[in-house]
Amino acid sequence: MKYFISAGEPSGDLHASELIAAIMHTDKSAEIAFLGGDLMAAAAGCEPVIHYREMAFMGFSEVLRHLPQIASNMKRARKAIDDFRPDVLVLVDYPSFNLKLAAYARKHGTRVAYYISPKVWAWKEWRVKEIRRLVDRMCCILPFEPAFYRDRHNYEATYVGNPSVKEVDERLARASSREEFIRRHNLPDRPIIALVPGSRRSEIKNNLQIMEAAAAMYPDYMPVVAAAPGIDLSYYGYYLTPGIPLVSGDTFELMHHAEVALVTSGTATLECALIGTPQVVCYRANGIKLSYKIMEKLLKISYVSLPNLISGKKIIPEMLVHMCTPKLVGRELGNILPGRPGHDNQLEGYREMRAILGTNDAPATAAGIIHQLANRKQQ
Repeated sequence: MKYFISAGEPSGDLHASELIAAIMHTDKSAEIAFLGGDLMAAAAGCEPVIHYREMAFMGFSEVLRHLPQIASNMKRARKAIDDFRPDVLVLVDYPSFNLKLAAYARKHGTRVAYYISPKVWAWKEWRVKEIRRLVDRMCCILPFEPAFYRDRHNYEATYVGNPSVKEVDERLARASSREEFIRRHNLPDRPIIALVPGSRRSEIKNNLQIMEAAAAMYPDYMPVVAAAPGIDLSYYGYYLTPGIPLVSGDTFELMHHAEVALVTSGTATLECALIGTPQVVCYRANGIKLSYKIMEKLLKISYVSLPNLISGKKIIPEMLVHMCTPKLVGRELGNILPGRPGHDNQLEGYREMRAILGTNDAPATAAGIIHQLANRKQQ
């Protein structure tokens, strides 16, 4: 069978690489073509039609500036589908691009599967109409998503498990000792507060200074910043006191060896929870109360961090927009330090969250569903 897979950003590249490996294990004769990155290339044994570096445009202004590039990418992707003639198109999140690609594929008789649902339960719920029309099988990685699709939109989706569970456990098994981590990054031997301010310049600009100021309230601990791939280290100097250590390309082990963490909302919050490091979510954005009120109206969810969403209750504190100040973040940080009440409460919440996520091998389960879909004749 022929599988065409489309992932448009780094996290999609990671999850899709695991899916490719599972598909090739399930279907020994599988042929793969894809839009994605280096991890997918290593799994598939071939180069991407388009690398995600040419696709990962976020935010209205950035998208507007790159409209010609986006149009060119769509044209190239459509031609690749025409040339490859896949039995199934597999989409990985990235809905603005992927749903348009799905419409083209369906028009030409190709079945469509989705692995990792867009967050339509949080915003842009109108996209469910497109999903119902274009997507034959939806493979979800968050356990509450199938009920959302079924109860609100009469659309059947399948929870296949969460890939981060296996990925985190495998990385923990390979992780270096704390002594080796400290030596590798030339850090003093002091308890660590991990500062994880996000992977975009705007997130770093808005959150890093607040994180550092909150951590400074606890001088027995050493703040260490997780530097994101693709961001020049000099950029952090605009928002960081000289001498604060930066760790580049090693966020996972930094969170693992830290006593606690301050994390900008995103996939890192789930990884931090699966690692077992207590955390406070920080998301300053532009920091005004009006923005928070607008966000409350736009978002259709009670929480923004994945651990809280999965658990359906507040496990970790979320300090959002105008509430993300050094004083308020520092207060919540103090409550989760070792020996404080919030520390053990959060770890118990993490255990409950893991139980909800289950033990399914998400890529293997999804690969079986996708392989079955590829075998079906177009109706």
